Amino acid sequence: MSLNTFGHLFRVTTWGESHGPALGATVDGCPPGVSLCEEDIQPWLDKRRPGQNRFTTQRQEPDQVRILSGVYQGVTTGTPIQLMIENTDQRSKDYGDIAQSFRPGHADITYHLKYGVRDPRGGGRSSARETAARVAAGGVARAVLTHLVPGFWLTGYMVQIGPHGIDRGRMDIAQIAENPFWCPDPVAATEWAGYLDGIRKAGSSVGAVIEVVAEGVPPGLGAPIYGKLDADLCAAMMSINAVKAVEIGAGMAAATLTGVDNADEIRMGSDGPEFLSNHAGGILGGISTGQPVIVRFAVKPTSSILTPRRTVTVTGEDSDLITKGRHDPCVGIRAVPVGEAMMACVILDHLLLDRGQTGGQRGLIG
Repeated sequence: MSLNTFGHLFRVTTWGESHGPALGATVDGCPPGVSLCEEDIQPWLDKRRPGQNRFTTQRQEPDQVRILSGVYQGVTTGTPIQLMIENTDQRSKDYGDIAQSFRPGHADITYHLKYGVRDPRGGGRSSARETAARVAAGGVARAVLTHLVPGFWLTGYMVQIGPHGIDRGRMDIAQIAENPFWCPDPVAATEWAGYLDGIRKAGSSVGAVIEVVAEGVPPGLGAPIYGKLDADLCAAMMSINAVKAVEIGAGMAAATLTGVDNADEIRMGSDGPEFLSNHAGGILGGISTGQPVIVRFAVKPTSSILTPRRTVTVTGEDSDLITKGRHDPCVGIRAVPVGEAMMACVILDHLLLDRGQTGGQRGLIG
């Protein structure tokens, strides 16, 4: 079992390593007749691309995607779509010193314990570089969702870096693309810049919290018990490198609320039932309500840092290790487009599942 595939009907298999010649994704289950070209996918990869500012790794990768199959004369054919992204700026020599040592906080040691062999060059398959393939697949999912679901809209942004969060009273979605943190709070973004400069100059790193919101999601996606939309969303976000926690809607904060406060009340509107709040994050009983679907996930600090850390070698000797090379002082910054991609893939997958089971029919109220 390779376990490199996710999804039920819209299935994505990623392949490749950080320092291999290329990486990519095979997307199967894409409906035919959807307008798709490389230019539809590239903007999302550009959003994730490294080396765009001083707060991300200075590895210079164009991340140019190529569609090798599954598209003819500008539309999808319904056959597997093969996406490829070449690696062009590897510096494998940067990892020579860690070939025999395990980076604390990194998957080096668990890969060795499981497989008995590992690729130390940038972490190989465990590198965050793998997420470029997911973003490319997410670009396909976005194109399909735009085709099938009028009014669908999805965006992600950072709401916290280290201990510093945003002020939701200052949230402005238009600000997300105006700063290097994808932050909707312009005041927080300015404060974060100084904070992260200090972290970077100290040779350390810091974690972050990302929020992803999808609007226009039809009600009825998901299924009770083992086919929950929120369960698949959590699994998808948790599969992203360095993610350590995921929550839907109010999430962990729901434990501090009373039933009076937490229950999203309902009134009849001109177009049907309307919820008066959204503590549930757009999902009840594993099924979408038609409200915005809200997911947050926490990304741990980058484990590759310039501060010496105690570790052991493959031969069992104690050692101190400094990880050289080009690394993100906050990998959460580039996790924003990855979270968006995973959200798009999961929602499209459940949309196709729902159409297969119910034909898109909905229970009527009123």
